[in-house]
Amino acid sequence: MMTTIGVLVMSYGTPESMDQIEAYYTHIRRGHPPTEDQLKELTDRYEAIVGGVFPLRANTDNQVAALQETLNRMNPYQDKQFICYQGLKHASPFIEDGVEAMAKDGIKEAVGIVLAPHYSVMSIGGYIKRAEAKAAEHGIAMKFVKSYHLHPKLIEVLAKRVSAKLEQFVEAGALRDKVRVLFSAHSLPAKILEMGDPYQDQLLETSRAVAEKAGVTSWQFTWQSAGRTAEPWLGPDILDTLRDLSQEQIEDVLVAPVGFVSDHLEVLYDLDIEAKAIAKELDMRLERIDSLNTDPLYMETLSDCIFSTFKS
Repeated sequence: MMTTIGVLVMSYGTPESMDQIEAYYTHIRRGHPPTEDQLKELTDRYEAIVGGVFPLRANTDNQVAALQETLNRMNPYQDKQFICYQGLKHASPFIEDGVEAMAKDGIKEAVGIVLAPHYSVMSIGGYIKRAEAKAAEHGIAMKFVKSYHLHPKLIEVLAKRVSAKLEQFVEAGALRDKVRVLFSAHSLPAKILEMGDPYQDQLLETSRAVAEKAGVTSWQFTWQSAGRTAEPWLGPDILDTLRDLSQEQIEDVLVAPVGFVSDHLEVLYDLDIEAKAIAKELDMRLERIDSLNTDPLYMETLSDCIFSTFKS
């Protein structure tokens, strides 16, 4: 008898249209509406990158569809089939909506995975907690993939992207080993370090593995996209790192945002617009590796992790 396995694919979420930005921002702020200035700043950022079209939503939809296709094409189990459901942290369909949809379809067994390779109790942990609670309400037996930051296929696809961009620097006349590679990820409140959270260590492990695979010796890790709160966040921020590199007379920089898996605001604005503007001021060339999006190796990474949850 064939068993249908529900796969809850979770991610941060983004508004579907410009008029949804305020509701989205309010949800992020736990029900507290943003000030007029805060709302304008976020709206301006979206307008700067896409003119009102939100690529993250389309990218996430495409990733979910590509994952379902990959799961069923690579499926090693003759008695199982996989159906993917989307669950977003801050936009509809919310994580709870995804679980509700599985329940309505009669799903009794499921796997949850987040479109982010590195675990933190403040990020992935929060996704899992919400999904677990809703699954328990409906009697769905749910397993979770907590992290996959050193999966060989993930390291391979990231290394390929780093190498491809480094070749472009070489073609433009730069020496490969003179290009500084900056691995980056979304900053979190610094208090996670006191909690023994694995987030920072996992990111450094990914960065080191990718650098070794790509034959990169000139690299370092930096943070980006920190929240604007009174508490300290993990640093240094990439904008400060670029200024420091300028003092070192580094002229060529390649950013590899290994903490992100698709094109969205933190990539298309924070790196492609804001960081590039600072680099230009510093007379520095800055490029970014292509995002994973629906790359087959990334889809296989996710599929392998999901399949592994059924191994004894």
